[in-house]
Amino acid sequence: MSINRRLNTDSDFEEVMEQQQRIRVFQDNQLIDSSSLVVRFDDSVIVTQSGVSDIAYHNRKACEFFLLRKR
Repeated sequence: MSINRRLNTDSDFEEVMEQQQRIRVFQDNQLIDSSSLVVRFDDSVIVTQSGVSDIAYHNRKACEFFLLRKR
């Protein structure tokens, strides 16, 4: 069974980035990015990478970010 942990604060994103944990991104209750690493973030944008050339920019206010952990 898995545990979803919502990422809200800068420290949450720093922890995920340092530990290279994969996240899921939702926008308008739809999964738009799955199993991506956080590459960079600031107050308005979260940059994720899921492959060598697959980089996505997500609006921090329009999206929800979750860390998927296994028990």
